[in-house]
Amino acid sequence: MVCFAQMKPTCSLRARNSMQDSSQHFPERISPLEMGRNDQQADKFHRSSRPHTKTESRVPVFVMLPLDTIRPGGTLNKSRAMDVSLKALKIAGAEGVMVDAWWGLVEKDGPSQYNWEGYAELVNLVQRNGLKIQVVMSFHQCGGNVGDSCSIPLPPWVLEEISMNPDLVYTDMSGRRNPEYISLGCDSLPVLRGRTPIQVYSDYMRSFRERFQNYLGNVIQEIQIGMGPCGELRYPAYPESNGTWNFPGIGEFQCYDKYMRASLEASAEAAGNKDWGKGGPHDAGHYNQYPEDTDFFRKDGTWNSKYGEFFLEWYSGKLIEHGDKILSAARGVFQGTGATLSAKIAGIHWHYTTRSHAAELTAGYYNTRNHDGYLPLARMLSNHGVVLNFTCMEMRDGEQPEHANCSPEGLVRQVKMATKSAGTELAGENALERYDGGAFAQVLATSRSDSGNALSAFTYLRLNKSLFEADNWRHLVEFVKSMQDGGRDTRLPEIDTRKTDLYVQFISEKAVQSKEAALV
Repeated sequence: MVCFAQMKPTCSLRARNSMQDSSQHFPERISPLEMGRNDQQADKFHRSSRPHTKTESRVPVFVMLPLDTIRPGGTLNKSRAMDVSLKALKIAGAEGVMVDAWWGLVEKDGPSQYNWEGYAELVNLVQRNGLKIQVVMSFHQCGGNVGDSCSIPLPPWVLEEISMNPDLVYTDMSGRRNPEYISLGCDSLPVLRGRTPIQVYSDYMRSFRERFQNYLGNVIQEIQIGMGPCGELRYPAYPESNGTWNFPGIGEFQCYDKYMRASLEASAEAAGNKDWGKGGPHDAGHYNQYPEDTDFFRKDGTWNSKYGEFFLEWYSGKLIEHGDKILSAARGVFQGTGATLSAKIAGIHWHYTTRSHAAELTAGYYNTRNHDGYLPLARMLSNHGVVLNFTCMEMRDGEQPEHANCSPEGLVRQVKMATKSAGTELAGENALERYDGGAFAQVLATSRSDSGNALSAFTYLRLNKSLFEADNWRHLVEFVKSMQDGGRDTRLPEIDTRKTDLYVQFISEKAVQSKEAALV
């Protein structure tokens, strides 16, 4: 679900590839200590819990479930192992879990034919364990990005439409089509068998509401609305599939399908300069170049010209308009259910210290040395009462390669300021799989604020076998405890003060003794 740049092997920060662990996500058995809890205690906790607000110091922690939690046939994957894992998370003090509700699985059999049965089983399992769940309306493809350990394409009937009309998906300057997500250029056109993409998304969300109406606002605490590749409100400017893009390349503008080109032409004509509508910038370079390699993104490049300002306003404006349309639909569907709505913004931290912020620009965030790209996004989300979920909360500037001009800490500070100014809540995620105390300590430091813009929640990436290794599990438990204390304890202890070795040792011993100790 999280798409982010992998650091090169020579860097101190290295992304763990989920594919290595895709066959062993969960422990199969639990210790007698865990089994001592009864359902009555879980129900009591469930009834007493409530959504987090910015006025509280406590920051609830959720844990992302594996991408393949639901099988291609629509059933829950390894339900027994999932039950054991949920019990473990409950003992650790986690608030709940997050899962992707894949469009490519739920509406797989045909237009308006929905299969929610696997998700219903999961929600019931979460409820029985006294936890909450965040559900992502995932209208994007799974596969081809960092951490994607399985492949879930868009629904077959949608792919058929794309094969007949390739302009339905984002396209770069060289004509490369990206099948991750439907182009926002056709949001309001009936291109999906008589329905517009916005209508299709609305119908999907309405079906979800009808199926889970008795759980919304209690067990299902949050609905995250996917609005682009990887569920993030952005353009697919840095696709990793087939080696198209590699960190820290600047990416490319995705505005060359016929619908986006028509919009650009109309905007250029309205601005009184038809020549500006002939296509995106011709001097913006290619995916894996650096800003100074191009005339558009270099220090005093075209990005800072009248044309550059026009194009970037249009490009970023279309993205904000796309988000506004989907969130208007989502608010209409979920209003009154009690569920919180959220949306994810990508943490594009490379080339952040340059003037042009090239990688952010190609992704659709008009953020430069002299233009704030995150305040307009935060204001749009605030208008709908939607929480802004932001990634890279675990990253430190000193961990990044010097040549990439990174500043994740500076980026997070800017986004925190934007949400404070716009009056919208801020939630966070880690961008890469991290288990070390340093990453957890960075999240703790980021989560705190004395100025009213602390994190309202944090979702940890992700549940897998590695998480249950002794040191990793200990770090998670201490992290959750510190977040419950408002992030005040920023140093994770060297010793296990909560006696979690009892659980971790049990898992480790059983892993050696039995092949059934961990399952997908």
